[in-house]
Amino acid sequence: MQEDGKDFDIDITNLYERVGGTAFFVELVDRFYTYVENEPLIRHLYPEDLGPGKKHLAYFLAQYWGGPPQYSDERGHPRLRNRHMRFSIGKRERDAWVTHMTNAAKSMSITPEDAKSLNEYFENTANLLMNQDTIN
Repeated sequence: MQEDGKDFDIDITNLYERVGGTAFFVELVDRFYTYVENEPLIRHLYPEDLGPGKKHLAYFLAQYWGGPPQYSDERGHPRLRNRHMRFSIGKRERDAWVTHMTNAAKSMSITPEDAKSLNEYFENTANLLMNQDTIN
């Protein structure tokens, strides 16, 4: 782009493209689930077979951050609150989930700006999914 004889580099890529696409989100989710497998506070909220959930979360995150609509193509509208309402999610569960997602993100090779965006999203989404009193 040029304006008054000056060249400007404009980054038009989205987070999905910057971090490496679906492969990044698959790896992020794999790392997250490694934590979940060893977290008694939230492990019981997940099914015995973690495989389908891993795939769903990776595709959801990829789609949310600008990737292909594979999640919606397979599962329809995300309806996050509705899908999580059957689970008892209080402050302790929320904090464990956020801690493990942010630790998974920290373990990945991404820019501080992209890490901040991901972590803010994890915090905000986890807050939205809480359905129990916060005095846990």
